[in-house]
Amino acid sequence: MITATPKARQTSAWQRELAAAITDPRELLEQLGLPASLVEGADPVSAAFPLRVPRGFVRRMRRGDPADPLLRQVLPLAVEARAVPGYVADPLREADARRAPGLLHKYRGRALLVATGACAVHCRYCFRREFPYAEQVGHLGRWREALLQVSADASIRELILSGGDPLSLGDERLAQLTGELAGIPHLETLRIHTRQPVVLPERVDAGLLGWLRHLPWRTVVVLHVNHPNELDGSVYDALAGLRDAGATLLNQSVLLAGVNDDASVLAALSRRLHRAGVLPYYLHLPDAVAGTAHFDVPESRGRELIADLARELPGYLVPRLVREVPGRDAKTTIAAGLGAAPEAIV
Repeated sequence: MITATPKARQTSAWQRELAAAITDPRELLEQLGLPASLVEGADPVSAAFPLRVPRGFVRRMRRGDPADPLLRQVLPLAVEARAVPGYVADPLREADARRAPGLLHKYRGRALLVATGACAVHCRYCFRREFPYAEQVGHLGRWREALLQVSADASIRELILSGGDPLSLGDERLAQLTGELAGIPHLETLRIHTRQPVVLPERVDAGLLGWLRHLPWRTVVVLHVNHPNELDGSVYDALAGLRDAGATLLNQSVLLAGVNDDASVLAALSRRLHRAGVLPYYLHLPDAVAGTAHFDVPESRGRELIADLARELPGYLVPRLVREVPGRDAKTTIAAGLGAAPEAIV
């Protein structure tokens, strides 16, 4: 007699794609027909903050182009090891905003839960590249104190799921987390900060959309797209699914030298986002994170770009140029469609 064995839990398509992500810089360069010499001297920074990039995202890169704007966002370079005055591990002083393991409370009315340290892609300019994830996130028991803090503070009307990337969690764990949040009566909005639908559109599957449709709050999904080449047909399909599930879609970009510090690129990005039902939200000046000085764009150049966009695009497609200043009550707006707008806190 043949005895049936328990059925193994099936691995979803997005998990298989994530597991197949490229983690060796030399393999990435080989895939793109580029010389391995581009990463000479970068082994120490790769060890400290490893490469990770899904193969689908790699297929959107231009073969043979070492200056490809998507490649530039993910390829470890030796220049990251250079110490630059003013560039530190925690430039936003997030440690000061910690209210419980994984819970950051910077601004009135909303708090941020670092749901996981995992991401599908490791962006070289990441402002949390040295965040102490091991101390901050974990299974639901590690979230317990954070959820108690949110529950006890009726001023918190919006909870932001961030990371890492919260959609790196499986559907079951997401449902477990939001099931706990559903018992907090003063929560009105759930905001999800994610790059997954862009770099790993397979993540937007039936399971995720089912979870999203049944959430009891207004749900806002804030995407992170920096360049129009990141958007292809698979991403458009994923974003259509999120819209159909009832999510409001916004985008925030980081202004990065050699990636999108060009008005024509930013205008194309806004137009393509709008085509996908996404409104531009923020254009962030880079944070002074150790290892990222080569991405810096001066504030004056950012103002010029916003002025150019305001002349080219309708106002609703011009993102606000912002900088996060530790200790302030909100992000600082540098320019908001008027180019030379005075600095103001909004």
